[in-house]
Amino acid sequence: MLWGSLTALVLLAGTSGVALAEMPAHSPEQNSEFHRIEQPLGLKVGVAIAGLALIGLEFWWFLLYKSSDS
Repeated sequence: MLWGSLTALVLLAGTSGVALAEMPAHSPEQNSEFHRIEQPLGLKVGVAIAGLALIGLEFWWFLLYKSSDS
């Protein structure tokens, strides 16, 4: 489970850089009403870890917890 979590975190961090690199800085059709807000790296990592922990907890609850009661 640890390796899966680490792999998901690496993939998440790797794909966010690619998505940012492909986005143009300013496009004519972009509405000036919306502005990009850059989030701190610590916040991104914290949210990703919390999400992975919740997913792991759900897997444990539905797959492993029920089988250990039997």
